[in-house]
Amino acid sequence: MRTWKKFLSTGVLAAMSAGQLWAGGAGDAQAEISAQLPDEAALVAVHKPKKAEKSWYVPDFTWFDLNLNHLDWTDGTVDRGGGAYDDFWYAELEGGAGWSWGDFYFFTDWENPDERFDADDAPDDSRWVIKPILDIDIPGTEGTMKNVQIHIQDYYLYGDGFLVNNLVVGLAYKYLADNFFARPFVGLHYVHDTFHESMWNGYMGGWVFNYDFTAFERKFSISNWHEFEWERDESMYLNDDGSRQEFGDASSWGVQGALAAWWHVTKHVTGGIQYRYAWHKLGNYNYLNGLIYTLKYNF
Repeated sequence: MRTWKKFLSTGVLAAMSAGQLWAGGAGDAQAEISAQLPDEAALVAVHKPKKAEKSWYVPDFTWFDLNLNHLDWTDGTVDRGGGAYDDFWYAELEGGAGWSWGDFYFFTDWENPDERFDADDAPDDSRWVIKPILDIDIPGTEGTMKNVQIHIQDYYLYGDGFLVNNLVVGLAYKYLADNFFARPFVGLHYVHDTFHESMWNGYMGGWVFNYDFTAFERKFSISNWHEFEWERDESMYLNDDGSRQEFGDASSWGVQGALAAWWHVTKHVTGGIQYRYAWHKLGNYNYLNGLIYTLKYNF
């Protein structure tokens, strides 16, 4: 804008002013000068640098945390598990990102990082777990249906002598409020593990939610993830003669999840206790439960 005004003031404004003053008055001259000046908003629009368009794959936001966890199974779980469930600790990297077209979440665990990667020592061997979740908006949806998303999640565990991969493809619904988030989902379930070929294994549904609140001038939250499987393929839980398999989930349905309470000590530090539960899941027919003690560093 300064360039325009400087140009107009050197000669052009002088000539215009002289002509108007000679013709009949300073007031008319000033009005004429003002009318000839460029509109300020137009000048700002012309000279304001254009913002570069963001690529579709660049997220609008990201978040990450690194946490340490100790899973303490109850005595009953250890007894019912027949020696397959020992307490253990694990390191976890967790994070997510969001776009105008969808959301992404993942975690990856290193279980028993101080132990050998040797199946002969199971369940005390070292193992890797990764779980990515992608929710994609459905184009052209309006109103309430705009929150319906295509849901894809995968759970992959790998040990020296055992692996399992669970893929779910379906639909999710995202609900957001000021201090509450929920995402129920349902989908087709596919499984591949050391003892079974890749196969359709029924259905999976569930949810994740988080509720933030303040108490005693401190920030807290409650969260829950929950999964329910049904109509599993009979080869996953029955023998050829129709009897229930001795090992494995041994049922046409199963449930698992964790209910957690979190204390956000500072912007970067969070502590929590999670109640972990599973029934006809985690390779066992019995009800399993325990507590997970978690300390997070939020980046």
